[in-house]
Amino acid sequence: MRHQASEGERDSRRHVLILDDDPVNRSMMATFLAAEGFAVREAATASECRAALKAAMPDLLLVDIRLPDANGITFAQEVRASSPVGIIFVTQQDNEIDHVLGLESAGDDYITKPINLRILAARARALLRRRALDGQAASRAGVVTFGPFVMDLTRRELATTGGAIIGLTRGEFDLLAALVEAEGRALYRDYLAEVIGSRLGESNGRTVDSLIARLRRKLSAVDGGGGLIVTVTSVGYRFAGAASRA
Repeated sequence: MRHQASEGERDSRRHVLILDDDPVNRSMMATFLAAEGFAVREAATASECRAALKAAMPDLLLVDIRLPDANGITFAQEVRASSPVGIIFVTQQDNEIDHVLGLESAGDDYITKPINLRILAARARALLRRRALDGQAASRAGVVTFGPFVMDLTRRELATTGGAIIGLTRGEFDLLAALVEAEGRALYRDYLAEVIGSRLGESNGRTVDSLIARLRRKLSAVDGGGGLIVTVTSVGYRFAGAASRA
């Protein structure tokens, strides 16, 4: 279903695609977001969503985890592999494992039901603003080298100086980019949670710690890649390498 707007509005609105098999929740979100100025489309299944994505890629995808024909996290990973679209999980799955898995694998944010519609709209706008700023920063920043690594902020790739690609999740890449950009300044866990779009309350710190641990393992697997991320007690983390821009 498409919520219609005039031609001028359609050109200027941010486009949202809602994937939720519950018609009541889906309609409630769609109606509210349309009233808030978004152009909205709806899908009840992963199959319908694939067709909608093929027809037109939205700016933002809202995904429920429990779907009749797919796991929402797995489907989001499929979408993320071929598109930089913003992804927010909107689901009743309120447990830390799903929170962390969703954010590490494909999601930019995670909201649990019952939904506060005003908060949903605010988080959607915040994510779109953050992604726009990230894109501008990446375009300015270009390529950064440090230790045995080359980090392309525009293409969002980390490689060794020998050209081997280091596979990073979106969250891992965003954390590493933030630490490198800070040029040795310590960054608070709360700030790093904002960087990855996490809104997990008390789980914020654990989510960041989990991603940092995974990132350290991947960096340390490369000769000379260990010790680049340092823990700062009662604060968070800082980058301990020497970075230079190409």
